[in-house]
Amino acid sequence: MPKKIDAKVKERCARLVLDHLAEYPSLTAACESVARREGVGPESVRRWVRQAQVDSGQRQGVTSEELAEIKELKAKVRRLEEDNEILRRASIFFAGELCATRRRVGRGAVGDRLHWAVAAA
Repeated sequence: MPKKIDAKVKERCARLVLDHLAEYPSLTAACESVARREGVGPESVRRWVRQAQVDSGQRQGVTSEELAEIKELKAKVRRLEEDNEILRRASIFFAGELCATRRRVGRGAVGDRLHWAVAAA
């Protein structure tokens, strides 16, 4: 299970990499150095730096605010789909119960075939 890393640590790592990027030959080298110092994975630091660059407008992409909104909307869609499934199953159940009730009434009370067809529908 992935461990949660404090947002302050993420911000500090991204800031350190961006502030000292000129001292390193590449972004990867800077991320590896900061990651060792902070005790986190270098790929995580690289992703945090990329996201910080997107959020500041230095790089194109989806901002953190947009990602949070997308995540919230996906959760809402998932809840609505679950609610729809519950309602669909309930409507099938109650429709079946209604038809069974009509058949029971139709068998005893309705003798004519025309009435029987109407009662069964």
